[in-house]
Amino acid sequence: MVVMQDRVQERERTPARGSVPEGAARVPEGAARVPEGAARVAEGAARVAERGRVAERGRVAERGRVAERGRVPVYVYAGDPISQAGVASQLRPRPEVAVLDQSELDRAEVAVVVTEAVDDAILRVLRAIQRGRAPRTVLIAGSLDETGVVAAAEAGVSALVRRAEATPERLTSVILKVRAGEAEMPADLLARLLGQVGKLQRQILAPRGLRFSGLSDREIEVLRLVADGLDTGEIARRLSFSERTIKSVLHDVTTRLQLKNRAHAVAYAVREGLI
Repeated sequence: MVVMQDRVQERERTPARGSVPEGAARVPEGAARVPEGAARVAEGAARVAERGRVAERGRVAERGRVAERGRVPVYVYAGDPISQAGVASQLRPRPEVAVLDQSELDRAEVAVVVTEAVDDAILRVLRAIQRGRAPRTVLIAGSLDETGVVAAAEAGVSALVRRAEATPERLTSVILKVRAGEAEMPADLLARLLGQVGKLQRQILAPRGLRFSGLSDREIEVLRLVADGLDTGEIARRLSFSERTIKSVLHDVTTRLQLKNRAHAVAYAVREGLI
């Protein structure tokens, strides 16, 4: 009897085969929460990493802006893509300049235009550049003569470089000079250009009583007296002309130079250093 009771008690203490202990039922429940917590941790780590990447991109952009400070913004134009890419690749490694894309043209301080010859097509390009933000222009040409030099100057070019002489060092030097308001031209072309200027003065302007300013000595004297506050009658008496002549002189000046009135004519003469 005692043995039977002991066996019954032993079976009660031993779990039935296939049954789950009471404590073991809580393990899967806790284990189910582990992946959920890990996901939150991973999500937080991803946010931190993204903020780090954004901050790094900002630091890189700022380093780029700092690197460009003090560099001359330059836009390169050529009629063919090979020439344009070639000149741009020469200038990009230079620390003194920053080569811009076409979308950044408005930022350019110097435009570098590459051509084989100074023809009508390239002159239209040069004039279009001047009508825009009007940066200073450097023209690289395969061939240059007196006619091309004069045409380029009339189109607003600040510097001329022969294509065969356009090394990275030479181009960078010219760009820096042009940005500073200076001009640059091959010495032999400069000598020939000065000869052309003298010829123009002697054969065309001087016989008509004109200077390169577009004003004659008499016109300059009349404007000087206008600037001194004299009226038409006083100027006529001072110069021993009729009032009608003085009015005609002033009318000719304002019409020829497309000026609005006497005050505008005087301002033009002062600005050009004529009076």
